[in-house]
Amino acid sequence: MNMHLRTLKTKDCPILERLLSRIAVFNQDDQALAMELIHQTLANPDQKDYSFFIAANQDDFPVGYVCFGSTPLTEGTFDLYWIAVDPACAGQGVGTQLLAAVEDAIKKLNGRLLIIETSSGQPYVLTRQFYLKNGYQLAETIPDFFRQGEDRVTYIKKF
Repeated sequence: MNMHLRTLKTKDCPILERLLSRIAVFNQDDQALAMELIHQTLANPDQKDYSFFIAANQDDFPVGYVCFGSTPLTEGTFDLYWIAVDPACAGQGVGTQLLAAVEDAIKKLNGRLLIIETSSGQPYVLTRQFYLKNGYQLAETIPDFFRQGEDRVTYIKKF
């Protein structure tokens, strides 16, 4: 897919909100939290908690995004908070390029570890396969974290 990465812009908000609503694994609470981080970041551009990359097509229309940040009280550890790709663009390398951009940014900041948390639920099978395919290791599983029968699965990559 012909795309480029850029920073988050205010004009992206309605597009990203629609994008999130089309991703089946994100419920309304997930979508609201994702949008809250977007709005917080745009409202305070000097904040250091969240960083975004937007994947945009040749018309500069967002087709995906990623949000990550330094983990408080650690040295060189980062969390991936959100990665979202428009379902119409799934399987075209958008997620892989977004993840690679995060890894490159973390390396430039002398980061040493990226942590990604997701669900053990059936709808997240492709998500978990995506992280494994991109070189992440399963670090831990916390049983019944999200709800009875749905574990938190944590992946890591060391740099």
